[in-house]
Amino acid sequence: MNLEGMLEIAVTAVKASGAIQKEWLRKEKRIELKGEINLVTDVDRRCEQRIIEIIRMTFPEHNILTEETSMPQLPSPFRWIIDPLDGTTNYAHGYPRFCTSISLEKEGRVILGAVYDPLLDELFTAQQGEGAFLNGERIAVSATDQLINALLCTGFPYDLRESRENNLDCFNRFIMEARAIRRDGSAALDLCYVAAGRFDGFWELKLHPWDVAAGKLIVEEAGGRMTDFRGGPLNIEGKETLASNGKIHADMIRVLERGG
Repeated sequence: MNLEGMLEIAVTAVKASGAIQKEWLRKEKRIELKGEINLVTDVDRRCEQRIIEIIRMTFPEHNILTEETSMPQLPSPFRWIIDPLDGTTNYAHGYPRFCTSISLEKEGRVILGAVYDPLLDELFTAQQGEGAFLNGERIAVSATDQLINALLCTGFPYDLRESRENNLDCFNRFIMEARAIRRDGSAALDLCYVAAGRFDGFWELKLHPWDVAAGKLIVEEAGGRMTDFRGGPLNIEGKETLASNGKIHADMIRVLERGG
């Protein structure tokens, strides 16, 4: 199957997951704790199960990395990276900021991504070398070239009460240099908003591959830049994620390098 066909499978899966999220949003949900403030719901697991079913029907030989379930490793160069419900805390509280994120790696390189916000019916997609799109229309990063004019977004790790690497120092520095900062609780959507020019930049610590993989490709295909906090290549398995329109990237690195 070609890349376009694989993207269609990803789109089918994110939309199926989104339908489950909409159906259960106002219903009683079972909520469990994975940590002191880290939640998982039965809807996360319903979405994950449906996504895996859709992918396995066409690609039973592919590897799958997903947030809630450990999957056996298969001898395939392909790996699907899945966040069935990004923004679980928002979802559990009825706050309308959540999505499903799916990407596909080939030999360690992300080649397609799809992120779906079911409440706004916004589908962000990208294929390697083909640009980034929102509901089929091409998108591009913003033209903001000064940090003082930038709207930024960030998030905080779940261990912020135990670890000194909790992003509070970076937040305090950025809020004195940027126009404004938002913290919306869904890294996959935040990255898509950078790609669409709604945010000018984003940074966060201790994200996971399923938080970042699809959004990374979408940002880069929209003309943006993704690195670690020092400007080095972004490792989706790493601890540091910095995204921007490219024009304010050096200024964001300067703020991040200032230290506590």
